[in-house]
Amino acid sequence: MEIFITIVAGILITIGTYLALSRMVLRIILGLSLFTHGSHLMMMAINGLKKGAAPLVREGVTQYTDPVPQALILTSIVISFALTALYLVLAYRTYVVLGTDDMTQLKGQEYE
Repeated sequence: MEIFITIVAGILITIGTYLALSRMVLRIILGLSLFTHGSHLMMMAINGLKKGAAPLVREGVTQYTDPVPQALILTSIVISFALTALYLVLAYRTYVVLGTDDMTQLKGQEYE
């Protein structure tokens, strides 16, 4: 199962990189979002999909799931959603003020 998740993560990172290198702002935002989700899957695959008890240490429990990767991925998901929302607001405001979302046209324009 880890191999399948690694392949899916690689595909997401590849598509995200391709979209992040485009000229349109929305494609760049979508590419960064896909890149982030691919990184989450990669972290999950690196940790391994272990089947064990809940991440609570009690007496008599010898196997439990490591909570650190789960906490890191959850924190990263929250931060990436917040950053995506910020990017979308900035892209919308840029489009309203300047009338374009093409990065080559945005390059070199001064803010009024």
